[in-house]
Amino acid sequence: MHRFYTPPDSFHDERVLLNASETRHLRDVLRLGVGSNVNVFDGEGHEFLCTVTLICKIDAELLIISEQPPSSPESTLDLTLAATMLKGDKFDLVVQKSVELGVNHLVALNTIRCDVKIKESTTRIDRWRKIALEAAKQSGRARLMKVSGPVAFDKFLQGLSQDEDAILFAEREGDRLSQDFDGHKMTAIVGPEGGWDDSELADARSAGINIVTLGGRIMRAETAAIAIAAVIQHRFGDIN
Repeated sequence: MHRFYTPPDSFHDERVLLNASETRHLRDVLRLGVGSNVNVFDGEGHEFLCTVTLICKIDAELLIISEQPPSSPESTLDLTLAATMLKGDKFDLVVQKSVELGVNHLVALNTIRCDVKIKESTTRIDRWRKIALEAAKQSGRARLMKVSGPVAFDKFLQGLSQDEDAILFAEREGDRLSQDFDGHKMTAIVGPEGGWDDSELADARSAGINIVTLGGRIMRAETAAIAIAAVIQHRFGDIN
């Protein structure tokens, strides 16, 4: 079943409208016409079986038949992944796989050893959000992963609440990942390719953040971010 996204304000009674981009995809790429059945999700966890009733140049109208359970349920863990930005398309991969692994919020971090310029990264946020949308369509999620940033590491630490469970993953000076966690919300923080600066590790400790090292295995930064999301979902979420 083909899946399309439209925000909640596009739903009106038993009808729903697709925007110009989604309409082009429906009409010109998939070659679907009036009478075709498709699924439409609102990005907030709801998905509907719909029938196409009208296709125009800039939008399409669909009739809602019934609400459907998303093919990919949301994790019981509300996971935020704060990952240092990476050069080229490496961060694109982190965005895509974070959606597939059930991350709810991805924060693009600017750290001391980050090799992406802030001016460049602000233009890439829209691209990352589009990647997140396409990944949600393909993976069956009905909730859109939020993508925010770029934010400086010290500002990010200041924005964490006192009672928030946050873990910083480092290649050194960390403990093993604890089995003890009885909450439903967690933040995982991942560093750059060059590793964390000593001052950043000190700031994290001062903020009361647990520092964890996953054994002695050496990974690329994008691999580490993806692996950490998978490990946390396995340990505390719904991947088991």
